[in-house]
Amino acid sequence: MNIQIFGKAKSFETKKAERYFKERRIKYQYIDLGKYGISKGELTSVLRSVKLADLIDPKHPDAALLTYLAYDQDKVEKLLEQPTLLQAPIVRNGKQATVGYQPEVWKDWA
Repeated sequence: MNIQIFGKAKSFETKKAERYFKERRIKYQYIDLGKYGISKGELTSVLRSVKLADLIDPKHPDAALLTYLAYDQDKVEKLLEQPTLLQAPIVRNGKQATVGYQPEVWKDWA
């Protein structure tokens, strides 16, 4: 397993995801979305498993602006420019990915 957790420093859901993997002694790499963002390749990989609408954080003040963008590619570009618009955590295991706290899915990855 090659687990990556893309999260936000003050996100309760991110902390729960980290705790899930720590308790099971599963190594993971943590990437702070606010500090480092997400690369285009990583986001493209996540989008193969997760719908674009599920990636957008509805609590973010600028989330409503994305609804005015007509094309999905424009929305992806905006997410790359402003990665804090992404819902956290995004947990990736190779080509598989989840958004939010989803231990029932992660259990099957082991």
